[in-house]
Amino acid sequence: MAAVDWFGSAAVAEPVRPSRSRRPVAAPAPRRRASTPRITGGIVWISVFTVLLAGIVAINVAVLRANVHVSNLDKQEQQLQAENAALASQVSSAAASLRIEATAQRLGLVPAPASDTSYLDLAPTR
Repeated sequence: MAAVDWFGSAAVAEPVRPSRSRRPVAAPAPRRRASTPRITGGIVWISVFTVLLAGIVAINVAVLRANVHVSNLDKQEQQLQAENAALASQVSSAAASLRIEATAQRLGLVPAPASDTSYLDLAPTR
């Protein structure tokens, strides 16, 4: 190989080293594959992530069911409030003074004359 001088000098060839003769080396023994622990570790991590993801999905399903239940309860609450309003309206119309007066007249009751009406003073005397 040749070395290059960056400042424009001539290229100088590197000396070739003679190879040393080595004695023949026996072929190395085949290595045991270390992939078994790696595969086992990978399977463990995949299993852990699978369990975690399954847990997340289960939690999401539970939250969805809870939201559906809450939505149904909200609808039921609105229906009951509407029912209560209708019943309150019926109670107020049943308790109206005109209706009471008409019912009293049907039963034969008459209003008291104003001259027969007297008032009591319930204030404590000193």
